[in-house]
Amino acid sequence: MRLSVIEASDLGLTFQTNDGPVHALSKIGLTVEKGDFVSFIGPSGCGKTTFLRCIAALETPTEGTLTVNGMTADEARRNRAYGYVFQAAGLYPWRTIAGNVRLPLEIMGYSKAEMSERVKRVLDLVDLAGFEKKYPWQLSGGMQQRASIARALAFDADILLMDEPFGALDEIVRDHLNEQLLKLWDRTEKTIAFVTHSIPEAVYLSTRIVVMSPRPGRITDVIESPLPKERPLDIRDSTEFLEVAHRVREGLRAGHAYDE
Repeated sequence: MRLSVIEASDLGLTFQTNDGPVHALSKIGLTVEKGDFVSFIGPSGCGKTTFLRCIAALETPTEGTLTVNGMTADEARRNRAYGYVFQAAGLYPWRTIAGNVRLPLEIMGYSKAEMSERVKRVLDLVDLAGFEKKYPWQLSGGMQQRASIARALAFDADILLMDEPFGALDEIVRDHLNEQLLKLWDRTEKTIAFVTHSIPEAVYLSTRIVVMSPRPGRITDVIESPLPKERPLDIRDSTEFLEVAHRVREGLRAGHAYDE
């Protein structure tokens, strides 16, 4: 029996604004199991990132329950249960790549020897060995995002939260990083929650795809992927892939119809 690492039940979040309440999430029910690669897809403003931020204890739900590794989200944050990769790499330009990756380890008080070992290991994982002394401006956008992923992996959290990390990259670079991310997931056996606007990206990467409706964000479908774990890029031309992509597209349309 697989272990549940993220559990949401009747989760809702309403923001109070000067213009009145904004209902960001409504009745979200979801279980993410250990080792899953779960993608969240939906139109802009549907609450994908908001839900990820709730998992990370960056937002506080106003309804329902949410647990991460059997703890509250805030307890999980204090226990360093997850690494977070944002839409922009967010690297400090005055720090080298190694210095950027080392930053959370410095904050957590690791020894110099352990920091050095961990930085080397995660840079190897994301194929950035040899770039330790480079600065962010000396790297391409894709390489910067790989450094950001390395930073999130540095303290070896079980869960990786990724908020559209490849959204600003061109299609060729994005395809390459999708391939690398799948290899990274296979090597590390992390649980990954991944936000995207791209149907092909969601289908290619995921063991499960969570389709969300326009605000207030609801889950309209949860699709179990029939694709094998080994996924070359040309799997996107297969009948199985196209059938899943069609179901995702239909789920997005149904979500819009529900809102009307």
